[in-house]
Amino acid sequence: MHIFPDTTLLITHYNRSSSLERLLKSFEDLNCQFGDIVVSDDGSKPEHLDRIRAMKVRYQFNLVTTPVNRGLGDNINKGQEAVKTPYTLYVQEDFKPREIFPAHFEDALAFMNEDPQLDIVRFYAYFSYPNLKPFKKGFSEMVYSFWDMNHIKFYYYSDHPHLRRSDFLQKFGKYPVGLNVNVTEFKMALSFLKKKGKGLFFNEFTTLFDQLNSSQEPSTFARADWKLSSNPFIKLSRLVYLRYRWLKNTVDLMLTK
Repeated sequence: MHIFPDTTLLITHYNRSSSLERLLKSFEDLNCQFGDIVVSDDGSKPEHLDRIRAMKVRYQFNLVTTPVNRGLGDNINKGQEAVKTPYTLYVQEDFKPREIFPAHFEDALAFMNEDPQLDIVRFYAYFSYPNLKPFKKGFSEMVYSFWDMNHIKFYYYSDHPHLRRSDFLQKFGKYPVGLNVNVTEFKMALSFLKKKGKGLFFNEFTTLFDQLNSSQEPSTFARADWKLSSNPFIKLSRLVYLRYRWLKNTVDLMLTK
């Protein structure tokens, strides 16, 4: 058994109850037990809510709901506010942990206990954080560099699976509400940087979780085709755009309160 009494598993959900059940069963299959589980629902359709309520009998989680969809920011805020343990493992419903996750999660918790200045440990990403300082046990410290022109450096924080202290909202502020998902995430990333957050990044960041979406419950996010194009003109345009983004993001960070 992998027992984590000081950690709450926080899952945000919206209209993907099959994915939610898969995630809960995956942690059960890995013999992971948490101090609590909070499922924060963002105004899902009645058929999904009925299914979620039926799941509570087996998985014993705390369901936090809202009568209407208010966006990801509000969904994370109300879910985090329901957490009572010192640590929060945040996972969106379309992820599934792999067999090696529990051992590395135990390491992450140990790091948190050893260093009270550590705010977050990240387990998954689409791209590696650009500036990493080797730490230990397969983790590295993320280092923000002002002069690095890689726009990914601003995403020191990410909504992908991560461990964090449960006073996260008190230290970095609540997530903005009523905004696009990407804007919500980026504004939290800026707040995290502005307030000198400190975090670790798992080096083999594609090995701890799988992100799974079916045709019945597809992802709500799609990457723009132009970002993946190999056309030389588009690649050059993208480079110019990213330099503009670096400048704009730098100014936004300076103006963030």
